[in-house]
Amino acid sequence: MDPFEPVTADYPPAPRLPLLTEAEAREAVRHLFLLEQLDLSPRGAAAGQLAAELARRLPSGG
Repeated sequence: MDPFEPVTADYPPAPRLPLLTEAEAREAVRHLFLLEQLDLSPRGAAAGQLAAELARRLPSGG
């Protein structure tokens, strides 16, 4: 295969799901922070890290 050959693909037949709204994203971050507090295992810590990363990517002041 030529590395400069254009990439082609078909779109899936199913409709695409919409992106999350800002309010939905903030709610997901809140739930992840809550999971961090309730689950003291490494899984809870990972949820907190993910929540922090996602929170940094959200617009401020919402």
